[in-house]
Amino acid sequence: MRVAGIGFRGSAGAAAICDALGGAQVDALATLQRKADALRAFDLGWPVIGVSDVEIAAMQTPSHSERVFAQLGTGSLAEAAALVAAGPDARLLVTRRISSDGMATAAIAEGQDL
Repeated sequence: MRVAGIGFRGSAGAAAICDALGGAQVDALATLQRKADALRAFDLGWPVIGVSDVEIAAMQTPSHSERVFAQLGTGSLAEAAALVAAGPDARLLVTRRISSDGMATAAIAEGQDL
């Protein structure tokens, strides 16, 4: 299963998320549990997996944003969400990509099919 982890600002639109995804072929999207409904509201055509702040904070990522680290305890929400949602043996295929407007990020992880 391929999961795109998504980080986005409250004022981001669907276009920013699609731009960050860059046409990637994925099976699901993942983000913070508290933002999952907002991501679902974009109706992008993929199921949305919500992950907890605790799971995100426990995940080490190759990318590092000081702002994200201060808020969530991990370097990249997108990378951490993708890895958590893809399962315990997941591997990162695409590191954090930032939309051209800077409003969204995406990273892709692959794990075992559930």
